[in-house]
Amino acid sequence: MVHRPKGRRLSFASCDWRYDFTWRLTGPGLPARGRRSPLHGSSWRMAMTEPLAVACLAACITLRSCPAMSTLRLRTPSLLSACLPISRPHYLIVSILTLLSAPTLAANEAQPPDLAGALQAATARDPEAAQLRLRQVAAEAGVQVAQGLTPAPAAVSLNHLSDRLNQNQGRREWEVELGTPLWLPGQRRANLDTAQQALAETQARLNWRRLQLSGELREAWWQLAQARANASLANQREQAAKALEADVLRRYQYGDLARVDANLAKAESLAAESELMDANLKVQQARQAYAELTGAEAPGQLQPEALPTQTAASDETHPQTRWLQTTAALASDKLALQAASDRASPELAMRWTQQRSDALNPYDQAIGIKLTLPLSSGPRVQQDNAQARAELAQAEQALARTREHIERTIQQARQELDIADQQLTLTQARRQLTADNLQLAQKAFSLGEQDLNALLRARLADHEAQAALSRQALARDTAISRLRQALGLLPEEAQP
Repeated sequence: MVHRPKGRRLSFASCDWRYDFTWRLTGPGLPARGRRSPLHGSSWRMAMTEPLAVACLAACITLRSCPAMSTLRLRTPSLLSACLPISRPHYLIVSILTLLSAPTLAANEAQPPDLAGALQAATARDPEAAQLRLRQVAAEAGVQVAQGLTPAPAAVSLNHLSDRLNQNQGRREWEVELGTPLWLPGQRRANLDTAQQALAETQARLNWRRLQLSGELREAWWQLAQARANASLANQREQAAKALEADVLRRYQYGDLARVDANLAKAESLAAESELMDANLKVQQARQAYAELTGAEAPGQLQPEALPTQTAASDETHPQTRWLQTTAALASDKLALQAASDRASPELAMRWTQQRSDALNPYDQAIGIKLTLPLSSGPRVQQDNAQARAELAQAEQALARTREHIERTIQQARQELDIADQQLTLTQARRQLTADNLQLAQKAFSLGEQDLNALLRARLADHEAQAALSRQALARDTAISRLRQALGLLPEEAQP
């Protein structure tokens, strides 16, 4: 005979996981309840991580319908506590499934803990960032090419002549030529500088792209935080409205309140429920927007960023100005390269020939050197120089305008932060007043000194003050993130 637990219980908190795996059997010589024999039962306990416990619980639910039952008891002051029946013959299968499922669950449930981790995830799945990383590899290869002894690889040519087609008197000629292009004076140094600057420009462009992603991520981060805060306030309002509706309905049934008061309480409850549904929908939308950027679910706790100590943006630290600086420097190096490459590369070749005039004469051999010097093309050089100068002028103008834009953005972000601090102080004082008014209104309504309309107005004012305080606290955190974004600061990893 096997005893099964009568029910299951679930509770939620947060701590470490532990579980007991205990089975009991009773037979004809054993009482139905109570006594446990070492020959008929055993128990063991081990500590395990949350994904491991979740996998074990899933296996329990799968095997709970088997005929011979034991008890798998998950005890935890943490996320889950349950007591479920499980088949005794299959407890080894459960353990194996648990161990095999734990790495998968841990991988699926991995969430970036902070903005820095979320930025890494967003950068890894961004198409433009992936393209820039490949361009960086190409730029590194360009540096290796520029460091070569010649601007291009050497070439080998083979030539053969014969009179077999018409006379066939034994005339033969073989020619082998090995040629390689040469650098023009100053061209190798200019080409190496251009390749190194192209590599620096690609890296700076990748850093600027990471800052752009951090801006999008910060906005999605705080929009989700605001949506969660609104949902929490809506849930509080809905619970308070339900409690008020129950109290008013009870007093209406006893004849203390009129039917219109019961209708008002019911309307307030319905309005709060509708607001909660709308708030939950916005939370889902914000979570989806965050998941589109990072490819993972948002963490349960959204930590704010630290107030920056940096007072102004510099060309060395701000990714956008650094990228535009490298772009201008690259255009300048291209202009220098065009000046050093006013003609095509000369070519030096070594020739070896072997020939005979007819079949009666022996082969004659000869070795020679060939030097090819291309002439300069004036219109082509002017075209390349004009294009390089246009790129340089555009980069310099963009750099100057970007510096001005960054300074204005920093000033605006600082003003928003100052105003957010002041408004936070005001909303805190307003919240204290509305909370005091609500307490007085509730007491007066309980004593019958005020009607339900006055209480509902006080509750609405307090709810609006709570929402304003929550919004303003998040607005301050958002202003700090926007100031860090304006200063060109990437998210920092959270300190343990």
